[in-house]
Amino acid sequence: MKSNWNYPTTIWVGNNRINEITLACQNLKITKPLLVTDKDLISLDFVTNVINIIKKKFDNLKIFSNFSGNPFGENVEEGVSEYKKNNCNGVIAFGGGSGLDVGKAIAFMSGQSRPIWDFEDVGDYWKRADVNNIAPIIAVPTTAGTGSETGRASAIINKKTGIKKIIYHPKFLPSIVILDPTLTVDLSPRLTAATGMDALAHNLEAFCAPGFHPMADGISIEGIRLVKKSLLNAVKDGKNLEARSDMLAAASMGSTAFQKGLGAIHSLSHPVNAQFNIHHGLSNAIFMPYVLSFNKSHIEKRIISICDYLEIKKDFNSFLKWILDLRKELNIPHKLSDVINEERFDLELLSNMALEDPSTATNPKKLNLNDMKTIYEHSMKGILF
Repeated sequence: MKSNWNYPTTIWVGNNRINEITLACQNLKITKPLLVTDKDLISLDFVTNVINIIKKKFDNLKIFSNFSGNPFGENVEEGVSEYKKNNCNGVIAFGGGSGLDVGKAIAFMSGQSRPIWDFEDVGDYWKRADVNNIAPIIAVPTTAGTGSETGRASAIINKKTGIKKIIYHPKFLPSIVILDPTLTVDLSPRLTAATGMDALAHNLEAFCAPGFHPMADGISIEGIRLVKKSLLNAVKDGKNLEARSDMLAAASMGSTAFQKGLGAIHSLSHPVNAQFNIHHGLSNAIFMPYVLSFNKSHIEKRIISICDYLEIKKDFNSFLKWILDLRKELNIPHKLSDVINEERFDLELLSNMALEDPSTATNPKKLNLNDMKTIYEHSMKGILF
């Protein structure tokens, strides 16, 4: 089944919609695209097939792939140089969260004279941008997690400080998104699990974030339901296209909803991703039950309000048990110390980084430095609040 959605942007959904990639270029008047994709993907057969589809229309296709997970500002700078050197006039961002984030950032920075860090998601920094020369973006996710394809930001690490920064502008939102579940069927069970938990974290934190945003709330509740319905199915049977489609939708819904806000799951994850190169979805999955139990006094009523819809017993502990059971079935480590050597963990440094993260501001429960230290310590030891 094929569908075309127009919220929050133009989204083409369905099996084999990747065959329409050159039509997307035509619609956006892109005649010299730069294909941006993770170097870990570039040699895979399904990516080669996509490249061949694009080259039928654009035999001079340029490709930038000199980056991997948790990209740096220097990767974006190099990509912008490639974009300008080859006189490109649009970007196809293809891959997982890193590929999409780098592609979007290249398209944005191709029209800017200021450094990328001047557009961090702080106050009105985004208004500093020259909006007249931002390149059009087509986004094609090959994982179902970050939802970067419907996001207005990119997560980029500042190598000098070691801090992962959220770079934001409304025009980071791609003009056309292609959600093709056939592109995700070869994703390993391990990455399917980690990216799926990332989608869950986005929807869950968006729903729990304070503030009045009924549209985000409605989207996030359905996103959580789709994860509950289909994540395990996608992990157990990667060829299950219905489950893969559900997870792609849940991922896009999560990033649409989290314009309302995120919370401490992400605040704690970003420093760990930057310092230890831990997969973002995996760290979100590890921190999730600790943050939920820490925030219980401020989110219990909201969580209980959606339990019926999720077919979970109507109390907070039953919801938390579902999260814990899901992590166990997905072979997600229970403790942070299962993936990081505690002796290498600078609690003071990482707690300060987490406190300064933009996601901290919309955590349901107001946070201080001691709270960050405490949640990290509980996560290391595997002790819920």
